[in-house]
Parts: sequence; C-alpha cells; structure tokens
Amino acid sequence: MHVVIMGCGRVGASLASALERLGHDVAIIDKNPEAFRRLSNDFRGEQVVGMGFDRPVLIEAGIERAGALAAVSSGDNSNIISARVARETFGVEHVVARIYDPKRAAVYERLGIPTIATVPWTTDRFLRTLLPEGVASDWRDPTGSVALVQLPLHEGWVGRSVRELQESTQARVAFIMRFGNGVLPDPKTMVQSGDVVYVAALSGTITDATAVASRHPEEAERS
Repeated sequence: MHVVIMGCGRVGASLASALERLGHDVAIIDKNPEAFRRLSNDFRGEQVVGMGFDRPVLIEAGIERAGALAAVSSGDNSNIISARVARETFGVEHVVARIYDPKRAAVYERLGIPTIATVPWTTDRFLRTLLPEGVASDWRDPTGSVALVQLPLHEGWVGRSVRELQESTQARVAFIMRFGNGVLPDPKTMVQSGDVVYVAALSGTITDATAVASRHPEEAERS
C-alpha cells in the first residue's frame, strides 16, 4: 500500500520507517527540507517539500494512489485540513490526524476523521507505568472525558451481581472476559471467579472506582 505522511518530526520519521519495514511504499511531506534529516539512512521513500494540505503537494506525494494518510505535523489545523482533503477530495480510505487539543479532537471525530489525541494518550501511557495495574485506561474517547478501564477486582465480588458492582463503583460494566470469551452482561449477571471486568467511567472517577473494586464489597459498603 502507498502511504502518505504529513509531517517529518520524530513521530512522522519513525512512522515512515515502521511502514517501510512492513513492506509499504511511503511518501513523506514537510515544509522544512531540514526535517528529512530525521529519516533513517536506509529510507527509500519519497521526500516532498511543501504544505501537506496543498493539493499539488499531495498529488506529488502520490495521494491519488494512496491507501492511507497520516497527518502528524505539530499543528492541529494543518493536520485536520490535510486529513479532510485526503478523505473528501481524493477519497483516501484510511486517514488519521494527530491532535493535541482533545476538545478539537471530539469535533473532528464527528466530521468522520479518526484522530489520535496526543495528550490523553500519553497521559495514559505514563499512568500504566507509574500506577498499579488496572488504574490506567485501556481506551479513552477523543475528548478524554470517558474511559474504558479494567477493574482490579477483589475476590469478594465473586457471587455478587453486576448491578451491585455498578452501584458501588459508579461505573458501567461494559463487558466481561470469561474463560477467554467476551460477555455482555445485564444487571443480573453474577460475577464469577476468574472474570476480567471492564467498565466505562467518567474521567476523574477512575481512581475511586478502582479503589472500591479492589476492596471487599462489605468494606466498600461501609466506606
């Protein structure tokens, strides 16, 4: 597949190398020719100087035959414009834009442009390293307001209902992994030994939810 990358910063250069290792053809765009120094010495793809949302520049980079575009420059506006031009003008099927402002990311998602909200994503990666398992989210929406998280469940919850767990944690059980299979529970579903429970929760409530789930239900009720 031919992939166009807009932005030859550290992320763009790393992405270009990774795509080439996977056997894809790559063209990378940057307005600063010096930026291409970040590319690995064995990079074989095209290097195009210009603004990544200008149609002639995109055409020079092969957008008309591209199967994907990644807009990863340092500017939110440039990234989203490039992504929209690729999607709406050239019909590129797989498009993604890096966005620093999570509020903007939500708007762009509604426009049908998949985004990577850098700040919430990076925050979660740090949390995974710094804090106990189960505290960091496995998924977060572009605005950073809703997260999906695995609960560190105390064995005392076995035999309790999903309704009880939800009421105690103030989080909604999204699904349960049980014996390697995904289960969509209803409020009457009983927690079984070995269940891995994932909940959807509002940001700011995850720490409290995981703290409740990690304690015995009777202790949680008393607190």
